Amino acid sequence: MREATVPLSEEEARLLHQLEQSLAAEDPDLASTLRGSKQRARNRKVAALAVLGFVAGVGILFAGAVATLTYVGVLGFVAMLVSAYFFVTAWRNGIGGPDDAPAPKGPSGRKPSTSFVDRMEERWQRRQDGDDLR
Repeated sequence: MREATVPLSEEEARLLHQLEQSLAAEDPDLASTLRGSKQRARNRKVAALAVLGFVAGVGILFAGAVATLTYVGVLGFVAMLVSAYFFVTAWRNGIGGPDDAPAPKGPSGRKPSTSFVDRMEERWQRRQDGDDLR
């Protein structure tokens, strides 16, 4: 049985918006988590559609090869590339469940980037100081 939905009045929409703002101000972590679950669901949907598009692209590519129609094969290949792009984008934005820990972020809001050389120098320094137990 489907339940009928009734749109919110302007007053109710305004009150809901105020509640959302106060929640975000009081507990930004909870608000972020609630927003993030919607984003993850969207990213999972995009990833699933990208996989289907990739499989369809492979089929179109093979159909073009069998029918010796080059433009059909190229179209299939382009469909595969576009699907792969959307999948990678969704993957980077996060398609995992709530158990996935967010990536560590620095003060600028981005992932801290340390080069291989920097990590090796830090490791060497720890060994020199006797802190490395390996």
